[in-house]
Amino acid sequence: MIERFYGNAAAAGTLQQMLASGRLTQTILLSGPEGIGKATLARRFASLVLSGGRTSLDHRIERDDLSLPDNTAVATEREKLAADKRNDDPLLFSSHPDFVTFPPDGPMRQISIAQMRLLKERSQLRPLHGNRRVFLIDRLDRANEQAANSLLKVLEEPPEHLVILMTAENPYDLLPTIRSRSVMLALSRLPDEEMKQFAAERNLDQAERRLALAGGSPGLALSMDLDAYDKRRTAMMALLRVGAGEMPFTAWTRFSESIGASKTEKLENYLRVLYLLLEDVAFVMSGHPDVRNTDIRAELDAVAGRVTFDWVRTAVARADELVMLSRRNIQKSLALDAMVLALRAGR
Repeated sequence: MIERFYGNAAAAGTLQQMLASGRLTQTILLSGPEGIGKATLARRFASLVLSGGRTSLDHRIERDDLSLPDNTAVATEREKLAADKRNDDPLLFSSHPDFVTFPPDGPMRQISIAQMRLLKERSQLRPLHGNRRVFLIDRLDRANEQAANSLLKVLEEPPEHLVILMTAENPYDLLPTIRSRSVMLALSRLPDEEMKQFAAERNLDQAERRLALAGGSPGLALSMDLDAYDKRRTAMMALLRVGAGEMPFTAWTRFSESIGASKTEKLENYLRVLYLLLEDVAFVMSGHPDVRNTDIRAELDAVAGRVTFDWVRTAVARADELVMLSRRNIQKSLALDAMVLALRAGR
């Protein structure tokens, strides 16, 4: 059994059956929302593969968890390096001799071609123990075209000892040829009862609020910094109120200046919050009961009363554009300013 893994029993069971039957596919793609447990399941499964089915919790493999403070610090420090230095020393984690994790790297948090070239080189190395090596490519949907094509060459003819596990939020952001060479397992959000059980076992503080905001993603419930969330939410709520014409544009400028001045805050952190707020606005407009940000219901009601569903769709489309542009190091404040102005004009 796969230990300490919450929810998505069907996906976990499929992996276990695959291993037990002796018909282990060499390329597996786990997809689903952020924080749902894709990389966690991949590590647990790797433990089973490398232990011959004896254990699903190898603590050496668990040390490669990208959410651990030491690993987060490494990734943050690498953002300061020049691109050529990162390419000369591609980022990977490998606490177990036969397990390697390739995570997104650099200020844009992308999977690089240098990492995929290193993966190709290391794929030829025989296992140190047993008869398998396992590679995890976390967030493959953050790979650029060159990196994806480099990986594809390995997927076409993987060495018989190699198992490649990949994660992606949306598998359709990947090349069709990568999908066609993979067994795809979709992970879904956890139901309320499983989330409550998870929160109780982890003894989460402010559990009710965490569960509401996490929306069925245990990783988000566990890792969410509520103070940082509230700061970002205040800014994004101002964006919506100004975009809806409830407040003048000058009410947005101080938030824009603060976001632009921060060198550590990424645009995608604000956009994640913005998506939640837009979902809540749509819920309010449709009378749906599952509003997540219940503590600011009055502000959500005010925005919902001034806009249409077409306006919400436009806002979501604009946010989608910014997600893609954020990977090209655009100026955060200018991008958000343009969105506010477009929303005001589209009312």
